[in-house]
Amino acid sequence: MPRGWILLQGTVSDSSYKCRMDLKQKTAAILKQYEVGSRFSYLPVLPKASVLIPLLVRDGEVHLLMTLRSQELRTNAGEVCFPGGKRDPRDRDVVDTALREAEEEIGLPPDQVDVVCTLFPIMNKSGLLVTPVVGFIEASFSPRPNPAEVSAVFTVPLEFFTREIDHSSYSAPGIAGLLHSFQFPDPESGSHYQIWGLTAILAILVSVLALRKKPEFETGFDSDDPVSFFQHNLNKRISKL
Repeated sequence: MPRGWILLQGTVSDSSYKCRMDLKQKTAAILKQYEVGSRFSYLPVLPKASVLIPLLVRDGEVHLLMTLRSQELRTNAGEVCFPGGKRDPRDRDVVDTALREAEEEIGLPPDQVDVVCTLFPIMNKSGLLVTPVVGFIEASFSPRPNPAEVSAVFTVPLEFFTREIDHSSYSAPGIAGLLHSFQFPDPESGSHYQIWGLTAILAILVSVLALRKKPEFETGFDSDDPVSFFQHNLNKRISKL
């Protein structure tokens, strides 16, 4: 092989790596602006859970890593979600919960997650206060799903959650805002996944924040100031407890 070809390959590889790092750093810098810190420390003691929202750069785009829950689970079986679960008494904080659950569910070591920020908590339909923890992982990560909890792992470009195609929404009594649903055709596996409920809301939120882009559809929340919107709705729900 000609020496010039080897040098060219190295140059292309270096350039590709730099582009990935630039996109990662740019996206991380944007998301860090939404770190909530102790903003929600006033909330009463409530049952807590965390989810890890893993981001990775692939083919020049930022993707979300998502999982399909096992059909054997007692709750939300067969639904698409992010790695996560209820807080364990041994967990130091919400970040610890998210990282522990991700390792248990898909074999993601905590030290392979570059935590970017903790976003505002959202109360789910069961009354759990769910805190999203956003972090970058390497595109080379190879999931090792725990079959008792996870039946599939796949990635979706952030851009997908801003487009009208494959999206639908509806309102429901007693639910603030809109409920969203996406039909994602995974090009790698050929499977089709329905992404809906809280998982869809979180995917839209991260996409809106990271891409600084309004979706083509009505979200049901203020995409210019989502923190205030969700904080207001959270306070309303807590006042009814």
